[in-house]
Amino acid sequence: MAEPVLLCETDARGVATLTFNRPEVNNAYNGDVILGLIETFGRLAGDGAVRLVVLRGNGRHFQAGADLKWLLQAATLTPEENLQISRNTTNAVRGLNAFPKPTIALVHGGCFGGGTGIVAACDIVIASDDAIFSITEARWGVMAGPIFPQLIAAIGEHNVRRYALTCERFGAARAREMGLVDEVCAPGELDAVAGPVIEAILGGGPAALRETKRLIADVAKLAVDDAAAEALAVQHALKRQTAEAAEGLRSFVEKRSPSWYPGSGR
Repeated sequence: MAEPVLLCETDARGVATLTFNRPEVNNAYNGDVILGLIETFGRLAGDGAVRLVVLRGNGRHFQAGADLKWLLQAATLTPEENLQISRNTTNAVRGLNAFPKPTIALVHGGCFGGGTGIVAACDIVIASDDAIFSITEARWGVMAGPIFPQLIAAIGEHNVRRYALTCERFGAARAREMGLVDEVCAPGELDAVAGPVIEAILGGGPAALRETKRLIADVAKLAVDDAAAEALAVQHALKRQTAEAAEGLRSFVEKRSPSWYPGSGR
């Protein structure tokens, strides 16, 4: 039997730990992961025993964004099937952002593409100083639309402009400067640093924490409504079905530079 792509367990305190479990592909997400996130967070939202959720990755990396081989296959589906994938992607991150209980991301290794959106959608982010971040989508001819609302809220429009256009990698210290990461620690110390933060959250009233999260989102106007989510999904799906996206995704699979890169020879 195949290993589940997401692992979830809750301890006696009500701390649920959700672990990305595709280490063989650096925890890159596919359709199963997306649907798993929607289902798991929907279930945890209604579980009265759960007080908060910790997200982490199994293996060498936290989360490497989309599985590009899966995206290349997805591009061959019908327009409606593609749109549904983009709707699911948008709603997974949107749902995490609106999740009513506190969330903490513990980041090590690579956190790329959609992984940066997942981190931006969490309430608290702790990263080890070996963590590397990048908003990678444009490099492969696709776009990061579904995660832009969360990224802009976390690091600001100007920083999103730079890093979504250059696809540069940046470390944990730079991520902290921009506001994507709250604390940086030595490798192997994520749990030790997270411990006091978890205890502090457990000291708050569950209902008060839920209402606090909701009110912050309302006051800051951070909620993505249904119309905005649909617009993001439509643009995301259309871009994935272009010739440019097909070339970018194929270049990844074939381990070469895309045709638009100077000196690619194509």
